[in-house]
Amino acid sequence: MIRTIVMKFGGTSVSTAESWATIDSVVRARQAEGLRPVLVCSAMAGISNRLETLVDSARDGSHEPFLASILEEHRRLGQALGVDADAILAGEFETLERIALGIHLIGDASPRVRAQVMALGELMSTRLGAAWLASRGLDVHWVDARTLLRSDGRHLGNEARHFLLSSCRYDPDPELARKLEPYPVVLTQGFVASDDRGRTVLLGRGGSDTSAAYLAAKLQAKRLEIWTDVPGMFTADPRVVPEARLILRLGYGEAQELASAGAGVLHPRCIEPVRAYGIPLLVKDTRRPSLEGTVISDEGEGQAEEAVKAVTLRKRLALVSLESMGMWRQVGFLAEAAALFRSHGISIEHVATSESNITLSFDPAQNGVGDEKLDSLVSALSEICEVRVLRDCTAISVVGNRVRRALPRLAPALGAFEHEALFLVSHAASDVNLTFVVEENQAPHILRQFHGLLFEELDESETFGPSWAELTGTEPPAYDEAAWWCRRAEELLVLAREHGTPLYVYDEDSIEEAAARLRELPVDRLFFAMKANANADVLRVVERAGLGFECVSPEEILHLERIFPGLDPDRILFTPNFAPADEYRFALERGVHVTLDNSYPLRRWPELFAGRSIWLRLDPGQGAGHHAHVRTAGAHSKFGIPREELLEVAELCRRHGIRVIGLHAHTGSGIFDAENWARNARFLAEQAALFPEVEALDLGGGLGVAEHPGQPPLDLDEVARHLRAFREERPGLALWMEPGRFLVASAGVLLTRVTQLKEKGGHRYVGIDTGMNSLLRPALYGSFHPIANLTRLGQPLE
Repeated sequence: MIRTIVMKFGGTSVSTAESWATIDSVVRARQAEGLRPVLVCSAMAGISNRLETLVDSARDGSHEPFLASILEEHRRLGQALGVDADAILAGEFETLERIALGIHLIGDASPRVRAQVMALGELMSTRLGAAWLASRGLDVHWVDARTLLRSDGRHLGNEARHFLLSSCRYDPDPELARKLEPYPVVLTQGFVASDDRGRTVLLGRGGSDTSAAYLAAKLQAKRLEIWTDVPGMFTADPRVVPEARLILRLGYGEAQELASAGAGVLHPRCIEPVRAYGIPLLVKDTRRPSLEGTVISDEGEGQAEEAVKAVTLRKRLALVSLESMGMWRQVGFLAEAAALFRSHGISIEHVATSESNITLSFDPAQNGVGDEKLDSLVSALSEICEVRVLRDCTAISVVGNRVRRALPRLAPALGAFEHEALFLVSHAASDVNLTFVVEENQAPHILRQFHGLLFEELDESETFGPSWAELTGTEPPAYDEAAWWCRRAEELLVLAREHGTPLYVYDEDSIEEAAARLRELPVDRLFFAMKANANADVLRVVERAGLGFECVSPEEILHLERIFPGLDPDRILFTPNFAPADEYRFALERGVHVTLDNSYPLRRWPELFAGRSIWLRLDPGQGAGHHAHVRTAGAHSKFGIPREELLEVAELCRRHGIRVIGLHAHTGSGIFDAENWARNARFLAEQAALFPEVEALDLGGGLGVAEHPGQPPLDLDEVARHLRAFREERPGLALWMEPGRFLVASAGVLLTRVTQLKEKGGHRYVGIDTGMNSLLRPALYGSFHPIANLTRLGQPLE
């Protein structure tokens, strides 16, 4: 009898003609082994996000650009594959257009409708793939996954969970096996199933892994292969630790812990179905199919050697600390608190207790917790105790068998917590997980410390393979060898001799190049955020590039006036925070653009703004950026007028004849999410209905700058694409942006001189003639700045 193998291919593995060629090759190789492949495929990379945006935008009828981009992306793949996407996907295209129109007419989308839309991503990618594989001579049979997987109905009482986060039974199904037996190759969808009434349900994000595991169990497959864009599971996130080692062998329990603790290669729900029937699971790399990958099976269970398998990071967790002397020996307090979490639909992950405190962690994103739901939870908990919430925490987990054996090796790294915050420690009773919850900015260097202590001395073995850097040949250099300062190292050394050190040096060409790239964005005006760098020569380069200036104090305005006598006040944007009345008066008298980010000035000093034209800075409710300290939106940030005060602000402006001509939102710094600024635009455009004289929207700044060597830059083309889509939706509004660090971060270096060398306790220290007084960002934000020895550039360090 031919044995079945289930093979799952993720979004990046089905998005290009090259990826489908790999699928064709792998399928033929498995057939040569005497196996019958059942392929489970995801939607194309990024399509699920676009479908979600389509649903949301269809409510107000602004969905056409998103619909067009989704159709065009599938046409592009069809063209690359040499198949006619419009003919093959005519039904899906028509369904998508019809549902979007229906959402617009109704003004909302139920979970059932959302599931129907989201399922189309997988249906479309697999129809194109099946057509191409057939054109290559492969006898492939396309099957609708909704005929293969049936929801178990456990969430029928919760409509959202039933349709969007469903689960299925995975008992062996001989009838299904007989149904598929005639077909040499079966191609179906991940993520999608049906309920007992035939309605489309989804298995949640990452559900394609789970779909594949369900089918592997139901068909009693020889093995399950998860094909993705990495060679397997690693001892740490290789983006943070390039020295991370490939894990060749794992037990099911360890894999479950790794997936749950943040190793994003596998979805945690996919482990149990294969574990129940002892089906091996292999993680393979579509781009490097010859690599061995990671094997997860019962052979790895309970092995004594190499107890610790990985150190993981899980970001953006929230902690809730419950404090009450009344909980001491009070029966049921923890149950009462847990019930409140449950009533708010929040799943608790880690718990630490003392006689008067309970600290719990949860994942806001996984639980759909925004500020409103969190405020509701805090309000309910406040009835029984004092509550404190910490946002943007990170869990670092040591995962493996008998992890307590690793504590002696971790001891040196644990000393870091003497000076840094440690919010929670959790050790699983099964001894497979030891977790530390810390501040987000601490996490990367603690992860690197932990990994070095646990894995630095390992040789390759049956359990551990080569490092990520060795596998990919992409070990990042200590610095970017193409940077301007590498090309001009000799000039910099001359400047250091002539002017002494420490010395800041900026490259004019780099600033001009950054400005030129920003001018390609579909925005009407750019203002340089002066707080990024107020050096007079830097400001002159910026001014010549045609940018205006964003100031936060009167002194910055005066500084500009000294450098640029006669500067048009229309090129100055004044956006203070908690400023006294005199500062607003100063700016208004000079005729610059004045922004208020609080309703207080309008209530207390309305006469100051009466008859004037002003801007308002609004809070979109959710911050973004590279560190918690630079996220400037949400309830835990002091910036911006909250949404609930806007009606009052609009009435105050109407009463005093104040013209609101612009709205502004800034969510943070160091943002790499290309859609961030278009989201700001849509938020502001919605609020503009309260202020009919609004002419322009200021989308803020915060454009991310790559810091680590090898870190991909912000995709400005993608930023532009999202902004163009918004402009098509709302053509009557001008768009402004206020970049700061983006213009100067890569243009500057700090020259410093070595003063002394010192060795102590096996560590070598290098003393230099500067410190935090010249470069404060590492201390404030945990920022990374490459260090290079200019006198020996390119030579190995001793």
